[in-house]
Amino acid sequence: MSIIRDITIKAKKYLETDEVLLIVGSRQAGKTTILRQLREDLDNQKKNTFFLNLEEMEYLGLLNESPRNLFKIFTLDLNQKNYVFIDEIQYLKNPSNFLKFIFDEYQGKIKLIVSGSSAFYIDKKFKDSLAGRKKIFHVTTLSFREFLRFKQVEKLAHLDFSKLSLTDKEKISVYFGEYVIFGGYPKVVLSVLGEKKEILQEIAFSYIKKDVYEANIKQEETFYKLFKILASQAGNLLNASELAKTLGVSKTTIDNFLYVMQKSFHIVLIRPFYKNMRKELTRMPKVYFADLGLRNFFMNDFGGFEQRGDKGILLENIVFRQLSDKFEGDEIKFWRTIGKHEIDFIVDEKNALEVKVDSERLRVKNYKIFQENYPKIDFSVVTLNKKNNAVNDIKILDAWEL
Repeated sequence: MSIIRDITIKAKKYLETDEVLLIVGSRQAGKTTILRQLREDLDNQKKNTFFLNLEEMEYLGLLNESPRNLFKIFTLDLNQKNYVFIDEIQYLKNPSNFLKFIFDEYQGKIKLIVSGSSAFYIDKKFKDSLAGRKKIFHVTTLSFREFLRFKQVEKLAHLDFSKLSLTDKEKISVYFGEYVIFGGYPKVVLSVLGEKKEILQEIAFSYIKKDVYEANIKQEETFYKLFKILASQAGNLLNASELAKTLGVSKTTIDNFLYVMQKSFHIVLIRPFYKNMRKELTRMPKVYFADLGLRNFFMNDFGGFEQRGDKGILLENIVFRQLSDKFEGDEIKFWRTIGKHEIDFIVDEKNALEVKVDSERLRVKNYKIFQENYPKIDFSVVTLNKKNNAVNDIKILDAWEL
């Protein structure tokens, strides 16, 4: 039996609605498993379920001819509700037309639960907004708590991480160390240590290559070079013009590459938080990887955290990854002034988080300007394996507490 994902639990609540359930996320993040978990739940209730993978060309051809050909593939009894699961819906020439037709013609009779690997398909092929007809679920690689469940340590996964005993904190620290280095792709998490790098290589050079091919990118080598540069600059300001000069291509090409990387769920750009347009940055984003294992693969470095020369980048990226499990992308921002005063994360305009590898060497005066300008925003420092709960009345958090 597969380990139940958090997104499976959320999606179950919508199985009895009429909306199309659209499960989107990067390749190998576990979308097909989630579809099968949802189907198993319905099968246990003796519901009518059907499963279709559109990587099978015969079925893809039939549905491209006409949405009605679904009835040639399955025997659907319209006297009762049918639950039809379709994997890789983006392969259809016009997925929005198919979903809209089935929803409008057979509402209450056919419930569609579908998956899509890359959102640039959704953007470019979903010409109709499907407003009021769909519910979208974004599948990420495993959260840290899911990671613990996959490691078969359920007890740890359900603890309050802010109230750990010393013994449990030591265990959490070891598991979090692995999570920071190898990330949360399910197959990577479940593999033995000696196979993790090989699986990440397969994801990078086989599955991401599908994104490259299907996005019609011709400069594959340059695309991968950009991945490596972004891995080394995670947490930094992203200047597309400078990247274009470095790689010898146009800014338009860089913008397109970044678009595909985002829509394939590999990188995330966060925007600046500002109130004073004259003194604070307002436009240039920062970049983070959605999975640390993939980031470390492109760095070609799987050394332990304490031995790394990029500890600050790693820690800042894992803090972003932790925050992204609880907050929408536009709720996570950063603050920086023209004078280069900076706070790593502003979350929902209520909490400010500064990431420090060594929280004991915190210079409080560096954050005085922010605290004076935004006294209502709670300020904390995030580190790894904290030694104290506070420094100069500033709260210190371990990254896994977020």
